[in-house]
Amino acid sequence: MARLQLRSRRLVVPSQRGAPGLAPLLLPLLLALPLAAGANCPCKNPALCNPITHRLNFEVFVFDVGHKVWKYYDWSQITTVVLFADYDPELMCHAHSKGARVVLKGDVSVKDIKNATFRASWIAKQVQLAKTQHMDGINLDIEQEVQRSSPEYYALTALVKETTDTFHREIKGSQVTFDVPWSSNCVGGRCYNYTEIAYACDFLFVMSYDERSLPWSQCIAGANSPYTQTLTGYEDYIKIGISPKKLVMGIPWYGVDYTCQNLSKDHVCTTAKHPCKDAVHQQVPYKLIMKQVNNSPSKSLWDKSQQSPYYHYQDKAGHFHQVWYDNPQSISLKAAYVQNRGLLGIGMWHANCLDYSEDATAKKQTEEMWKALRKKL
Repeated sequence: MARLQLRSRRLVVPSQRGAPGLAPLLLPLLLALPLAAGANCPCKNPALCNPITHRLNFEVFVFDVGHKVWKYYDWSQITTVVLFADYDPELMCHAHSKGARVVLKGDVSVKDIKNATFRASWIAKQVQLAKTQHMDGINLDIEQEVQRSSPEYYALTALVKETTDTFHREIKGSQVTFDVPWSSNCVGGRCYNYTEIAYACDFLFVMSYDERSLPWSQCIAGANSPYTQTLTGYEDYIKIGISPKKLVMGIPWYGVDYTCQNLSKDHVCTTAKHPCKDAVHQQVPYKLIMKQVNNSPSKSLWDKSQQSPYYHYQDKAGHFHQVWYDNPQSISLKAAYVQNRGLLGIGMWHANCLDYSEDATAKKQTEEMWKALRKKL
């Protein structure tokens, strides 16, 4: 019922600062500009520069941050690669040969997009860039604070709709997606119009990580992506009228290393005195975790309530650390939810976190992480 109502709802955006009447006229003019030099196809097979037009029933959404390790990804699964690094024509050609889309990263100040003319200009530049580089769309990664019913609130929704409409019109089969936090409940001050944004674009990539708030947890270390909390986030999105088929689950291929001011015998790591201003923690990729965990005094431990692995170690200065991360076991539990709840797909931040070396142990660990994305329990 909610989905039918959502389809019939029209997007109403209050007047924006600037010249809204000019924006619809400006965009076609900007898009009519000739492509920049270098628009010729870089692939050996020119057909690989054609956009990917097919739609699959299941998305495996991959973020790439460079360094050429994409050559070792599991391309039998990938449907979309988001470039969070410099443009790599070799990657584009290879992805297209596998039937996978390659899309731009899109980030812009929410203060600027209140101006409708600025929005039109920005969108036109992204489309021109995508055409020049033979890309298949854009992933909007705008992780900025926005208050409900503010000018930025309406402008952001308008940006998503205008970007989607323009890309779909200008590039056949193109895809426009939007990154959202693990819950729709104003996480990090991001009080977006999630329902309208989901309706306006192709789907949402839900960043189900960085869920641990140290102040809320009384400065106690814990899971980066705890099972129950993660699933509750998806139910939050579905309750406000977003179809599961508009949601792709994002899981972390990195962990969080907490420096403990105190580590109790029952493995409780206190990071600082409340309100946690002195807490020290950092992200660590899975490949480094795998090199460290077996040499740690605790080895890998499992927290039943959070359904997450963790371990602790002592650094050279004598400080105790506790590392929480995701592994094939914890990821498989979430992948099962994706399948059972009928979500559109799954993905990760980010694919470069794994060890793609020739080491036999590393190769097995990496293979298991890729397999966990589609593993059925």
